[in-house]
Amino acid sequence: MLERYYRELLGFLARAVKDRDTAADLAQESYARVLAARQGGQLVQNSRALLYQIARNLVIDHQRHADVRASVEVPDAQAEADAAYASRNSEPETAVSAQQGVAALAAAIDSLPPRCREAFMLNRFDGMTYAQVARHMGVSVKAVEQHIKHALDACERRRAQAAGARQAPAVVRRKLSRSRHD
Repeated sequence: MLERYYRELLGFLARAVKDRDTAADLAQESYARVLAARQGGQLVQNSRALLYQIARNLVIDHQRHADVRASVEVPDAQAEADAAYASRNSEPETAVSAQQGVAALAAAIDSLPPRCREAFMLNRFDGMTYAQVARHMGVSVKAVEQHIKHALDACERRRAQAAGARQAPAVVRRKLSRSRHD
């Protein structure tokens, strides 16, 4: 079955998700689920039809999760830090600000409830999908989505607080410099 339908299924999935690597992952998951159904004693009369039905469902799940992730994404802390250090001409304030931003996000993650933190860490740092996190933690995908959303909200609040704290001294300095020049 693998040799017979793999290229065809991979092409179908690549067109559906517009990413060859994701398509390969979804194809592998589709085959794994068909094999699990067979090993579970389920009578499979048309392997190709089952394979494509599973693949279509996985594409729908992938697109739903992509929509959820896109609606709750927070800028990557490492990307912020890398941007701060990208230029050799960066001011020391920029580097300190980036370090404070990373520290604020780390503090936000540390302050999360244990299950929420676990879901967030498995997804963001271990690279597990929502479905994999749900299986690992023994909860529903919806619960994982809620945990991740809560974690991202907490990170965003902490980042905004840290940004506000960093901006306040600059505002005070500007006011002081204006009062000196007046």
